Amino acid sequence: MHIVCLVKFVPNVENFAYDYKTNTLIRENVRLVINPDDACAVAAALKLKEKNPKISIEVVSMAPLNVIPAMEDLLRRKIDKATLISDKLYAGSDTYVTSIIIARYLKNTRFDCIFSGTHSIDGDTAHVPAQIAEMLKISHINHIAEIDMDSFNEKRAIAEVDFEKKTCRFEIKLPAILSFQKVSKYKLPYIKYEDMYLDMRDKIAIVTNKDLGFDEREVGLKGSRTQVIRTSVKEFAKKEKVIVGTDDDGIETVYRYLKLKGFV
Repeated sequence: MHIVCLVKFVPNVENFAYDYKTNTLIRENVRLVINPDDACAVAAALKLKEKNPKISIEVVSMAPLNVIPAMEDLLRRKIDKATLISDKLYAGSDTYVTSIIIARYLKNTRFDCIFSGTHSIDGDTAHVPAQIAEMLKISHINHIAEIDMDSFNEKRAIAEVDFEKKTCRFEIKLPAILSFQKVSKYKLPYIKYEDMYLDMRDKIAIVTNKDLGFDEREVGLKGSRTQVIRTSVKEFAKKEKVIVGTDDDGIETVYRYLKLKGFV
């Protein structure tokens, strides 16, 4: 059984750059980390591989070449292979174009199931997994918190999905795309000490536009159907911190605050 994990590498929130001319994130020469939801998807695949060593796992990402060290770290966790889709023509692609590019690669790839995250922390649209599923004409479930490891096989999967007020279990025929959320129970294992410096580059395949054959008008900013018009940094209000004692003055301060807020 072959599981493909779609992963996105996102800018470290403490160190990112933005191109205000094109309104896109700059991903070159920026430290990128695996998207939290996608990390859960990879972790779930590794759990299945623990139960069934015959399962092979391939990680697929569309990103600049500077994510190779991060991909090597994933491979050091017993991932079988990685595919990096990377071409300068693809820079600035929106979710629709990104989905078309990844779907074209997957159409020529053998897989029994595709795992992904639900959201990415740098875009948060949740478009890509659903769009790829539509392009591949396969089913899709998102916001997965857990899958039934015992019943998972080449033909079906049972997934537990957390909604705001209830939890539902779905059975889905495979192949399908299963999209996990970061609050799921699956966490990436640590790299074993003896594997920390293993050279994994021979397990990474680079796919470019020479392989996929898109016209330059179909991809990147030119091919994108959506474009960010304006962006701004989210501002967080500073909360005032007041330390009060347990004496009468402190009690009076707390009382006045509760009265001001309408609690008493």
